Amino acid sequence: MSITYVSTRDSSAKVSASQAVLKGLSDDGGLFVPTVIPKFEKSFDEFAKMDYRETAYEVMRLLLDDYTEDELKKCINAAYDEKFDIPEITRLKEADGAYYLELFHGDTIAFKDMALSILPHLMITAARKNNEPRDIVILTATSGDTGKAALSGFAGVDGTRIVVFYPKHGVSPIQEKQMVTQRGDNTRVVGILGNFDEAQTGVKKMFTDKELEKAASSKGFMFSSANSINIGRLVPQTVYYVYAYSRLVRDGVIKAGDPVNIDVPTGNFGNILAAYYAMNMGLPVNKLICASNENKVLFDFFKTGIYDRNREFVVTSSPSMDILISSNLERLIYHICGDNQEKNSALMKDLREKGKYEITDDMRKKLDIFYGNYCNEKETADAIRELRDRTGYVIDTHTAVAAGGYNKYRNETKDKTPTIIASTASPFKFTRSVMTAIKSSYDSMGDFELVDELSKLSGVKVPKAIEDIRNAVVLHDNVCESEKMEEEVRGFLELDK
Repeated sequence: MSITYVSTRDSSAKVSASQAVLKGLSDDGGLFVPTVIPKFEKSFDEFAKMDYRETAYEVMRLLLDDYTEDELKKCINAAYDEKFDIPEITRLKEADGAYYLELFHGDTIAFKDMALSILPHLMITAARKNNEPRDIVILTATSGDTGKAALSGFAGVDGTRIVVFYPKHGVSPIQEKQMVTQRGDNTRVVGILGNFDEAQTGVKKMFTDKELEKAASSKGFMFSSANSINIGRLVPQTVYYVYAYSRLVRDGVIKAGDPVNIDVPTGNFGNILAAYYAMNMGLPVNKLICASNENKVLFDFFKTGIYDRNREFVVTSSPSMDILISSNLERLIYHICGDNQEKNSALMKDLREKGKYEITDDMRKKLDIFYGNYCNEKETADAIRELRDRTGYVIDTHTAVAAGGYNKYRNETKDKTPTIIASTASPFKFTRSVMTAIKSSYDSMGDFELVDELSKLSGVKVPKAIEDIRNAVVLHDNVCESEKMEEEVRGFLELDK
C-alpha cells in the first residue's frame, strides 16, 4: 500500500512522500502528514541484530515508500558515514538510572545532524524523481542547532542554496561561531534582531508569498525547508528511537515487547513527535515525557488543554528550546482531532489571530500518553551538577532539562519503567552554561579556555566541531530586522536584477 501525504489544513492536497520532502510546507501553510502510519515489518529481536544504517532503511522505507531500495540506501550510506565520530552513529549511556541516547556525535555535535545529514540527499533524489529542473533554495529559521546542521548538510551540494536566519542575541557563542564561519558559496547566514518565533514566522510567511515564489521561479529557484516542519526531517528522527530500544533488547536490559519511557527536551515539538510516530508504528512506549524550559508553553498545554503563546519570552541557558510557537504540535493536533483538517485549521486560525487555542475534552483524552513538566534555570543547572557529582557524566543544558523533568516524573509517579532520555547536544556546545552550573567561578574564563577545562573535567576529547571553529574566520556578518528577511533572500538570489 502506497503512503500518501496530505496537508494538516487541506486533505485534498495529496502528494507522494518524495513530493512532500521536496516541497517542505504545503501551499496552504499546513504541514504534510501521512494518511496512514504503517507498522514495523521487523521484530525487535530482528532490529537488535541490525546496525544503525540497516535500522534506518527498515524504518524509513515504510514512510518514504516511493523511494526505491537503491535510492534510499544510497541516501542512508551517504549520510551516516565518517562524519560521525563513533561507528555506531549514536549510543546509549547509562547514568543514574536512565539511558541517555547520545545524538550529538555528528558534524555539528547536536541531534539535528541525525536528520539533516540525510535530508539533502533525500531532497536531491526527490527532485530527480519528480523531474524538478529548478535549484532548491532552503529557507530555515533556527533557535541554534538546526542552522549549523542544515548548513553543514547543504554546503557545496550542487543544485541547492541555503539561507539560515537565527536570533542574533538568542544563541550560544559556540552556536553562533559555528554558523557565521560556514564555508560554501551557496550558503547565507543572517542574524535577526528578534527571537526565534519571529524568525520562524518570517520564514513561514515567505513560503506562502505567491509573488516571491513567482519571482524565484522565474530565476530558476524553488523554495523548500530544512526545519522539522519538513517530513524529510521527521522521518529520520523516528529511526534513533527504534535503534535505542533495540540496543536495550540486545543488551538484555529489556525483552522485546517490554515498554519504555522516552523523555525529550522539547521546543518545536519535532523530536518528541518522531517518538510519537515511532510508537504508532509499533514501538512499545509507556510514557512520552515532554520536558520544557521556562518557556513552558507545552507544559501548560498538556496541563490545561490550552495552547497560549501570549506570554513573556524568556531567554534561557537552553536556547534551542526558547520557543513559544511549537510548529510541529500542529501535526499532533491534526491527529488527535481525528485527522480533520477543518477542525485543525480553525485552531490554527485562533493561534494566528488570538495567540491561543483550546482543544476539546475528547482530544485531551488522546494525550494520556504524554507527561509534561518543566525546569527553571536553577533546576537545569542543578541537574547538570548533581548528575556530574553522582556519576561523573556531564550533560548539556537541554539534556539537563530532560533529566530534571525525568526526576520530577519519577518522584511523582514512582514509575520504574526503563527510560531513554534524548541527549540532544554535546556539553561542549554550551560550555559556559555547563561549566558555571558545575562551579560558578568558571564564569571568569574565556569561551575556549572553558572548552579545554570541560575536556579535563569530563575526560572527553574536545570534539572536532569545536576545534574547527577555534580560529575560524567569520564569513557571514549579515544582520537585519525581522521584517527585512525577505529582502535578504531577494538579495542573495539576485531576484530583483
